[in-house]
Amino acid sequence: MTELAPNARPGIDPRGPRFAAAITAVLLLVTAALGFGGAEVVAWVLLAVLAALFAWGAFAGVQRHPFGVLFRAFVRPRLAASAEFEDPRPPTFAQGVGFAVTIAGVVLGFWLPGAVPIAASLAFVAAFLNAAFGLCLGCQLYLVLVRARVIRPA
Repeated sequence: MTELAPNARPGIDPRGPRFAAAITAVLLLVTAALGFGGAEVVAWVLLAVLAALFAWGAFAGVQRHPFGVLFRAFVRPRLAASAEFEDPRPPTFAQGVGFAVTIAGVVLGFWLPGAVPIAASLAFVAAFLNAAFGLCLGCQLYLVLVRARVIRPA
């Protein structure tokens, strides 16, 4: 988890991205299974929908992502108050990484049918690690790039 600087903008409940990652992992697993099972067209459509959801999270922010809204409206009110909040920039960056992986699978899926289930499988691993263990690979990449001064936090 990343800590907020004292003067940083308000954070997000870290359980929200994990909830979204769980839903995403299930959808990606279904996509990979369909792609490997011979339903390439259905898998391609589902991966395109998931790419659009990743784009939504990357460009509008995780606070406005449909799964984040679902978490805030229905799940968070039933949980105890969160003791910590995290910076929304790393999970938002992670959504961009997910978008890059899934859109690559969508585009390559036009020519290489195996690209769709492979991209879905790669994205599934990242989503599963986040959902099950709280290990956000995209967030870790964000922190590495900030430390390397490749990107500057706003």
